[in-house]
Amino acid sequence: MTPHPDPQAGAAVKAADRAHVFHSWSAQGLIDPLAVAGAEGSYFWDYDGNRYLDFTSGLVYTNIGYQHSKVVAAIQEQAGKLTTFAPAFAVEARSEAARLIAERTPGDLDKIFFTNGGAEAVEHAIRMARLHTGRPKVLSTYRSYHGGTATAVNVTGDPRRWASDNGTSGVVHFWGPFLYRSPFYATTEAEECERALRHLEDTIAFEGPATIAAIILETIPGTAGIMTPPPGYLAGVREICDRYGIVFVLDEVMAGFGRTGKWFAAEHFDVTPDLLTFAKGVNSGYVPLGGVAISQKIAATFETRPYPGGLTYSGHPLACAAAVATINVMAEEKVVENAAHIGETVLGPGLRELAERHPSVGEVRGTGVFWALDLVKDRETREPLVPYNATGAANAPMAAFAAACKKNGLWPFVNMNRTHAVPPCNVTEAEAKEGLAALDAALSVADEHAA
Repeated sequence: MTPHPDPQAGAAVKAADRAHVFHSWSAQGLIDPLAVAGAEGSYFWDYDGNRYLDFTSGLVYTNIGYQHSKVVAAIQEQAGKLTTFAPAFAVEARSEAARLIAERTPGDLDKIFFTNGGAEAVEHAIRMARLHTGRPKVLSTYRSYHGGTATAVNVTGDPRRWASDNGTSGVVHFWGPFLYRSPFYATTEAEECERALRHLEDTIAFEGPATIAAIILETIPGTAGIMTPPPGYLAGVREICDRYGIVFVLDEVMAGFGRTGKWFAAEHFDVTPDLLTFAKGVNSGYVPLGGVAISQKIAATFETRPYPGGLTYSGHPLACAAAVATINVMAEEKVVENAAHIGETVLGPGLRELAERHPSVGEVRGTGVFWALDLVKDRETREPLVPYNATGAANAPMAAFAAACKKNGLWPFVNMNRTHAVPPCNVTEAEAKEGLAALDAALSVADEHAA
């Protein structure tokens, strides 16, 4: 679709936003939201006619891009048939969505509890774990994000937790593996894995194994930096959980549904958790939907004992119809295979080539269409291009990099000292190469701040 400039309409949209919309994670008077006129596939555009290649996939959720005709048609058809219905009933769209999801989750994760998004999925997974074990504590890593609701934000390990952390939520944080910035002074992946598992075991020992209900991990941490765990780490966590009777929860809200080149990132590691949370890519974000995939062991706890939790819109028919259509589209159009192919042949090699030319790139890491560039001042010291959680003037180098991306028609995903390359899973080779070219130009701006 060709953008048609209409600055007057854009100004009206912007004025109404600024007058009435309260934006998340923002100081309201310091933001300047772009007024979006439309979107299609891997692109969106504003009312001035500027078109952007979206290397953020919204918030890493438009896994099949914007406005896929088959999913839009499915939502329209469901709206004409049964727009909404209470969650206590069996509804065709809900049942079929659950069946299709259960077919793709690893192991025996065959029961699906639907939520409205990823944060609620984490809330309920933790509630299930606590009720199943009768224990209060949850362990999660620093460098993680699990959502913005009460429990989810407390298990989160990044600074978005700080304002809401009252220290009484029963959450204990520990260090996960991250060789590039190893907290364990490791020099190899094998050392990082061994030392990270030992650190986790020590944490459990000192917290008291009998007090710990769950360990929750992002299978591959997303917003925190796309840090693929070393071989053996997730299997090691699985073994530790089994040994101490701890529920193992994998958060696949961002990494699931094709993002890593597999239906779920857990497939890369041949690990099955007890609970798996999902959202985002399950229906490409077209209608809010999330959920928890539940193992037989956990589900059995609530076979004759009521589960004390629910949501008015759990398994909303419009959202589930969108999920059914999205999953079918992904299967028919080989979207998961495309994500793997693009990662192996275009994004991975292309980003590594950029790293060779740009001194500001410290490390390239990722898989599928899930990549991060760690930007640094000095490759030898690995000093980040901007300080941890930098704002204002301290964040100027990353702000300049982001502005350069947008000037070149690329909308970037920027967090702290990183930029992530996370286009839709059905991005074409040509689009991926277009994004790499825009990153190449923008990294020259970051290079000005590097040694």
